[in-house]
Amino acid sequence: MTLLLYTEFGKLRQALLILGIVPLATLGGLIALFVTGETLNIASAVGFIGLFGVAVQNGIIMVANLNRVRETGVSLRDAILIGASERFRPVLMTATVATIGMMPAALATGVGSDVQRGLATVVVGGLLLSTLLTLFILPTFYYLLERIAARWAPAPDAVSGLDLAR
Repeated sequence: MTLLLYTEFGKLRQALLILGIVPLATLGGLIALFVTGETLNIASAVGFIGLFGVAVQNGIIMVANLNRVRETGVSLRDAILIGASERFRPVLMTATVATIGMMPAALATGVGSDVQRGLATVVVGGLLLSTLLTLFILPTFYYLLERIAARWAPAPDAVSGLDLAR
């Protein structure tokens, strides 16, 4: 997964930033299982797989848009504000649709619901936490990482080897 994200974005820091959503999504799913009294079983493990897919997709949507806005030449701070606000609704809708779609399975009590309830509980709980991360924390970490990367990057005149002062 890291290799695929690296080939897409060309920066390891952005690939790792997106993958950083996975542990928080896992935490959200585990908290949801604990609160509802469900057990960690095969069905809930499958729920984690689906949860990771949606969480990473939302991260990709956010980081790709932040990169797109930065390419227009605006400052990093403005790119974060513009890019995050442009993708607020798409990320929120992706998570909301998945959460609402799983809610009947998470609340079911009929025959056979013990299997589907674990899967749905993981998805609902994990998406609640990972969506908050994607909308608010991911742009902040993007800003911090890009500022650090800009400090470590060589000056443009040092890269070309030309003395631009002459």
